Amino acid sequence: MATRTTTTSLTRAARAPSADQRDADFTLEALAVAYFDCRKRKRNTPSALAFEQNLERNLIQLRDELVDDSYTPGVSTCFIVTRPKPREVWAADFRDRVVHHLLYNKIAPRFYATFIADTCACIPGRGTLYAAQRLEAKIRSITQNWIRPAWYLKCDLANFFVAIDKAVLHAQIQARVPEPSWMGLAETILLHDPRSNFQLRGTPELIARVPPHKRLLNQPDHLGLPIGNLSSQFFANIYLDVLDQHAKHQIRARHYIRYVDDFILLHESPQWLNAALANVNEFLPRVLHAHLNPTKTILQQVERGVDFVGHVIKPWCTRTRRRTVHEATNRIARIHATDVFTSANSYFGLLRQSASSHADRVALARAVLRRGHCVNQAFTKTYRKSI
Repeated sequence: MATRTTTTSLTRAARAPSADQRDADFTLEALAVAYFDCRKRKRNTPSALAFEQNLERNLIQLRDELVDDSYTPGVSTCFIVTRPKPREVWAADFRDRVVHHLLYNKIAPRFYATFIADTCACIPGRGTLYAAQRLEAKIRSITQNWIRPAWYLKCDLANFFVAIDKAVLHAQIQARVPEPSWMGLAETILLHDPRSNFQLRGTPELIARVPPHKRLLNQPDHLGLPIGNLSSQFFANIYLDVLDQHAKHQIRARHYIRYVDDFILLHESPQWLNAALANVNEFLPRVLHAHLNPTKTILQQVERGVDFVGHVIKPWCTRTRRRTVHEATNRIARIHATDVFTSANSYFGLLRQSASSHADRVALARAVLRRGHCVNQAFTKTYRKSI
């Protein structure tokens, strides 16, 4: 287990609430709801099973710690994922994830009520399919169903999660969370540095595949959120809401959409988009202490195809990104036989999101058939191999 001593310049500004107030805020009922939300896809993990063995006792203990302000986050696990590219992931202990859901359930609605409709990712009902369909609708609107020419500007923030300024984010949360107890919990989660107490899993060769500037371990104490936690995804949307509002109300972009740190603006004039790019390049460092990745900034005509959230939108044709299709067929050909059923159906579900996906589903079906599984006539799902 690795340990690291860190400090932060941020301190709690909220006045400590009374014991009665904290009792009212942190109830067993709310914790139970947070627990059931948290375990939906994590029930069979070792930490989730250990927590469930003494569920009532653990929830009561967690409630007591929250009430008397003695709760502190536990050990995180750091590991590396390689798809779609090497990335450092930090997984909080199951007990801490319950607390993340508790805070999220309480304060998320007030933030979501003010987010623009074009803010996507980590919002109920606004996943990749929502983002792709909304962008396609905007493209059809500005081109009048592909009749008129239009341009798009696609931007990406550099090293987004590991470059988030916690001081800026802290002020954004504090402006919308006046309750001392809930703001205190938000600060505990935001200001906790997982690098101070974590387990590192993975070989040195695998860890070395992550570029040093993209590793949370190499960032200053005031920068970075751990990728992999619900709280980080939620906080990231709060952080970039000011960019969304600026794009809509100051730049006055009629056609704008953002998914995590990728965002697109549409306009009939490339000159207007260049001016918008200059505006964003001035705004981000000044307000958010963030920067665009110049190597991923694209300005070109819409008719050449817009690659966004895994979909490529072209005139009268929306397909899944070629790289994703190739990865799906290659992976089905290589993985263990027991994993073909679940992986293939996941890929079929992904490909079905694109309107023009028949040829891609046929290619995936052929790979599945070569592994000895059956596929339905519509090429939308496979079946378990009979024994």
